[in-house]
Amino acid sequence: MARPILSSALAALLLGCSLISAAADGFSYREALNKSLLFFEAQRSGKLPADQRVKWRGDSALRDGYDQGVDLVGGYYDAGDHVKFGLPMAYAVTMLSWSVIEFEKEIVDAGQLEFALDAIRWGTDYFVKAHRQPDLLWVQVGDGDSDHICWERAEDMTTPRTAYKVDCEHPGSEVAAETAAAMAAASVAFRPYDSKYSDLLLLHARQLFSFADTYRGRYDDSVHSVRKYYPSSSGYSDELLWAAAWLFEATDDKLYLNYVAQNAVLLGGTGWAVTEFSWDNKYAGLQVLLTKVLVRGGGETCSATLNQYKAKAEFFLCACLQKNNGDNVEMTPGGLLYFHDWQNLQYVSSAAFLLAVYSGYLRMANANLVCPDGQISPDMLLKFAESQADYILGKNPKSMSYLVGYGWNYPTHVHHRGASVPSIFELPSAVGCIDGFDDWYVNKDGNPNVIEGALVGGPDVKDEFYDDRCKYEQTEPSMVGNAPLVGLFAALDGLEGDKGRPPKYSTPDSSPGSEHKSAGPNPKPNEAAVEFVHTITNTWKYQGEDYYRHQVAVKNTCGERITYLKLKIDNLAGPLWGLSQTQEKKMYELPPWLKVLEPGAGFVFVYIQGGPQAAVSVVAYH
Repeated sequence: MARPILSSALAALLLGCSLISAAADGFSYREALNKSLLFFEAQRSGKLPADQRVKWRGDSALRDGYDQGVDLVGGYYDAGDHVKFGLPMAYAVTMLSWSVIEFEKEIVDAGQLEFALDAIRWGTDYFVKAHRQPDLLWVQVGDGDSDHICWERAEDMTTPRTAYKVDCEHPGSEVAAETAAAMAAASVAFRPYDSKYSDLLLLHARQLFSFADTYRGRYDDSVHSVRKYYPSSSGYSDELLWAAAWLFEATDDKLYLNYVAQNAVLLGGTGWAVTEFSWDNKYAGLQVLLTKVLVRGGGETCSATLNQYKAKAEFFLCACLQKNNGDNVEMTPGGLLYFHDWQNLQYVSSAAFLLAVYSGYLRMANANLVCPDGQISPDMLLKFAESQADYILGKNPKSMSYLVGYGWNYPTHVHHRGASVPSIFELPSAVGCIDGFDDWYVNKDGNPNVIEGALVGGPDVKDEFYDDRCKYEQTEPSMVGNAPLVGLFAALDGLEGDKGRPPKYSTPDSSPGSEHKSAGPNPKPNEAAVEFVHTITNTWKYQGEDYYRHQVAVKNTCGERITYLKLKIDNLAGPLWGLSQTQEKKMYELPPWLKVLEPGAGFVFVYIQGGPQAAVSVVAYH
C-alpha cells in the first residue's frame, strides 16, 4: 500500500479546475513536444539518416548481430548506456504509437507528425529485423555488465556486442508480447499514411503474440544478463493481455477481445489494482485501453468484464488524484507524484499520460470519474496531468526544468555517455573505456553536448535534486521516460486550440442547422475551394543530391464548410504525412482526424523529396 499523501496539495491543484493555456504559466508545450522527440534521435543506434537533427551524434554499432549471423543494426540505446534492451524499447515504441493514435491532430498541428512517425519507425524497422522467424525474436544487443565498466561514446564502442534471443526452447513471453503490442499499435499509427507498412507490422504483431502465448515463460529466465537491469517483476501475464488488447485495437478481430475477456481473471487483468504504469507493469495501461472499447462501442458481448477492467483503471487514476480513500500514490511537498526513489519521473510521465488519455474518454462518454473521495470531471483530470507536466518543466521548488534543454535552468551533468564526451566531430580521436571515466565521467564541468528533450530521473521525495553525473538515479534519462511525454505535451498543447469548439471525442452535433450538405455540384470551381501555400522548411544533401522538406498549408477559401476534400498530387517522389492516400493513384483525402474544414480554417501536410516540388490540385469537394 502506498504511503499517506498530502491532501492539501491536491486541493491546491484542483482548485478552480478551468483549463488554462500553456501561455498562462509561461510554458510552451509545443516546444517541449519538439524537444521530447529530439531525444529519440540522440538515442539512435546504427547508420544515421541524412536528415538527422542531433548533429553531435554519428554512426555507431554497424556490426550488431553479425557475429550471430543476423543484421541487428539500428534500434535505440536504452538510456545513458549503449545496450539495446528489447523490453523497454518495445514499451517506448508502444507509448509513442499510442501518443500518435490519441493525439494525432494535436501532433499534426504542432508540426511534429513526421518526427513522431520517424521515431516509431526507427524502432519498428529494428523489430522487423529482430523477428526473422515466427517463433524467434532477438531481444538484446550488448550486456549491462560489460557496457557499464566503460565510459565511451557509442561511436567508439569497444565493449562486446553479444546478441540474445528468445525462441521455443528459451521463451520470453514478456518481451515477445510487448513487441507484439508495439507492432500492433504502430500499425494503427501508420495506417492512414503507409498502409503497406502497417500491414507488415500487423503480420509481425500477430505472429509474436502467438509465439508469446504458445511458448510461455519469463524472458529473464532465458536471458540471464537482463536480470540486473530490466527484470520482470510482474511476470508476463500483463504483457499477454496488453498485446491482445492492442491487436484488437488494430484489427477489430473479436478473437483478441475474447482473449482479454476470457483470461481476465487467470492473467490478473481484472484482479490487479495497481499504483504504477511502467515498462514492467502494464496493467493500468491495459485497463485504460480496454475502457476505450466500452466508450467507443464494439465490445458489448464482453461488457461485464470490460466494466471490471474499467473499475481497476479508475482505481489507478483515483490513486494518482489522491481520491482513493487513502490508498493513494505519494506526493512530494511540491506536488509531484512519487512512485519510486529511482528514476521517478518515468513513472510520473506514464501516469500523467494515462490521465490525459482518460480525460478524453470521459468527454466521449459525457461522464465524470467517480472516486471514493468524490467525482472528478474530465477537465480536472487533465488539469492534474498538466500540473505534473508543469512540475517537470520548472514549476517546482527548485525552479528547474527536468527536461534537458527546455527553459533557462536544466540539468547540465546528465548521466549519458554521448552527451558527456565531446562529439566525435569535435574530438575525432577515440576515447577509451577507462579514459572516459577519468577525463569525462568525473569531470565537474557541464556536458559538452546538450541532449535536448531528455527527461532525467528527477528529484527525490523531498523535491531535492542534485545535478551530478554520478547520481544516475536522478540524472540519467531513458526512452521509457520520454515516450509518454510525447502524448502528454501534445494533449496540453491542444488546450488553447480546443477552446470554443467541441471536445475531440464529442458526438456529432444533431441540433437544427447542423446537418452537413449532401454531395452535389460544387458551389465554386474546384480551384477556388482551397488555397495552397508551399514552404520549404528544411534542406540537406545526400549522396550529392539536394533534398527538401516541403510543408503545404491548406486553407478553406470557399466560404462554406468542407466535409470532403479530394486532392491530386503529381510529381510526388518521396514520403508524405498528413493526408490519407486513396486506392486511386496520386489521389489523397482529408486525414482521419479532420472531419470538417470550417471556412477560413486550415491544416498542413508535409512531404520530402529531391528536385522540384509536387503539384497539388483539387479534384472534388463538398
